[in-house]
Amino acid sequence: MNKTIDLKDNYYNEIKEKLLDNEINNRVKNYSKNKNDLDTYYNVGKLIVEAQGGETRAKYGDGLIKEYSKKLMKEIDKKYSYRNLMHMRKFYLIFKGEKMNALRSHLSWTHYRILLSLKDFEAIKYYIRKSIKQNLSYRQLEELIKFKEYERLDDDTKLKLINKEDTAITDLIPNPIVIKNANNISKDNLKERFLQQMIMEDIPAFLKSLGTGFTFIDNKYKIKIGDHFNYIDLLLYNYQCNSFVAVELKVSELKKEHIGQIHVYMNYIDNNVKNINQNATIGIILVRKNNEFIMEYCSDERIISREYELI
Repeated sequence: MNKTIDLKDNYYNEIKEKLLDNEINNRVKNYSKNKNDLDTYYNVGKLIVEAQGGETRAKYGDGLIKEYSKKLMKEIDKKYSYRNLMHMRKFYLIFKGEKMNALRSHLSWTHYRILLSLKDFEAIKYYIRKSIKQNLSYRQLEELIKFKEYERLDDDTKLKLINKEDTAITDLIPNPIVIKNANNISKDNLKERFLQQMIMEDIPAFLKSLGTGFTFIDNKYKIKIGDHFNYIDLLLYNYQCNSFVAVELKVSELKKEHIGQIHVYMNYIDNNVKNINQNATIGIILVRKNNEFIMEYCSDERIISREYELI
């Protein structure tokens, strides 16, 4: 019995020392705070697992963490709650071994705590990369995860990301595109003008749902072809691929004439709007239901179709 108590106390003392060292380090060397936090919490998580008798928690279970937490909150800081120690334990279990190579000190402990809710490690890596690349706050990261950006990518794109292959901007446009439906209009009663109105009511959310680098230019963008005026539902710009993006909204299944329509609009933008330093226009058709058989015979890789989901 005494040996068991000694062992538990030894683990507790080691955990306490690491956390105290980290507290001091953060005050003295604020520039390396993230790295100190991540290293410390990873090692604390490892010690907790070992103190419990391994990953299966066969010996002590959660009771030990509650015991440690009670003492740490009293002796160091109230932030070392049972919940936070459980986060450290999970942090270690997710990133242990070679997976630790995915850790980046560009992100704070709060970022990683949010990522702990994900079960797919490839999704975690995707959100880490995106958070660093776009300098996302933890609240912006929460929003990306909430809208399941990675989960909405197709399997071919996910495979490219896993194999570290080059991806085009069209690969990274998720499916479905999430559109906020504040008035709770059903898909059966939806008209194109209603769909456009939903998008315009929260254009920032719509742009984020499309993916990275999209900015808004205009809706019902007026163009003249011959003696007739036409209107592009949405004209966007993507600064990552340096190209305009024409978006057409359809409340039906994808039809072959939709492809012909957006192709004309893309050519118009290329010939009359874009300059020589910009890349060719991209076309996105948002539809109620996709038709892969039609897209199979679309020879222009700049045109993609995506379904929309009302939330």
